Amino acid sequence: MATEPLATEALLQVDLAAIVSNWRDLCARHGAAVAGVVKADGYGLGAPAVARALAGAGCRHFFVAQFSEGVALRAALGPVPAIAVLSGFPPGADPSGTLVPVLNGPADIAAWAAAGPPAAGCILHLDTGMERLGLSPAERATLVPGALDGLDLRFVMTHLACADEPAHPLNAAQPARFAEAAAAFPGIPRSLANSAGIFHGAAMASDLARPGCALYGINPTPGHDNPMRQVLRLLVPVLQLRHVPAGTPVGYGATWVAKRDSRVATIAAGYADGYLRALSSRGIGIVAGRPVPLVGRVSMDLITLDVTDAPDLRPGDRVEMIGPGQTPDEVAALAGTIGYEVLTGLGARYRRQYLPA
Repeated sequence: MATEPLATEALLQVDLAAIVSNWRDLCARHGAAVAGVVKADGYGLGAPAVARALAGAGCRHFFVAQFSEGVALRAALGPVPAIAVLSGFPPGADPSGTLVPVLNGPADIAAWAAAGPPAAGCILHLDTGMERLGLSPAERATLVPGALDGLDLRFVMTHLACADEPAHPLNAAQPARFAEAAAAFPGIPRSLANSAGIFHGAAMASDLARPGCALYGINPTPGHDNPMRQVLRLLVPVLQLRHVPAGTPVGYGATWVAKRDSRVATIAAGYADGYLRALSSRGIGIVAGRPVPLVGRVSMDLITLDVTDAPDLRPGDRVEMIGPGQTPDEVAALAGTIGYEVLTGLGARYRRQYLPA
């Protein structure tokens, strides 16, 4: 049974209906099947809850990064739908048939063939320009005849390197390279587009898209209005308010000094919770729809805000640190990073509250 959050706990609200809406919009844009990428604990929002909501909406394919993530997700979802592990199976893992390994090189192919592939099948990753995982052209050329016989390939896939940079030449090169490489596997469905790739239209269409960030409200079209719904609010309680006279420093290192008589709120979050230290004296909170500046350094457990211009704020009230008033992309811009890092860094101490799908 869910309990109410304590007055000193930060609350992370996750709108499952918004995630499902984003998935349905991506399905409509792609015009074919769309998976749910729920690696890194559903981009920090809770993979079990996110995946259950998407599965309830009709999503039949999920991707995680690590084998342990796949095992945990299978326990949460039951026997269906398909769960693919992008980094493949570790040595000695029991191929129980409930998870789908992505084969990223000749050693993976040999190990999976030797294990006696179960009914779940596998996915073959073809590198087309990322130069990370996946069979390179040279490795594909050295595959002996019959090396893939009996592996029950469910998809061939590749990973896009620059889809969020529309003018980059790899956005033309990679689909062409993939089409050429995938032609060696006639009749096997193909998986190409990520979140940004879906917005390239027919050039990156395939049998299965694999969006991650767009599901969670990150803008897949940088430089343009965000087409996705926002899905979270981080609400952090005020622990204390105090009067700080002009000329008084606040926080570690005394890096911020009040220029006027000020009212400073101390709130219950810090870099141990994933609120980046780079946001020191740069971040903002939202109080009653208005921004209030973060002052001084972000510490491990606490943040200080200048709330002089928010006179109605009281101890126990909650300040929005991420949400509609400042999206993960906007927080990331202040920190000099990307929205992915903001989301995946969300700490375990936040009380997660799921708004139903």
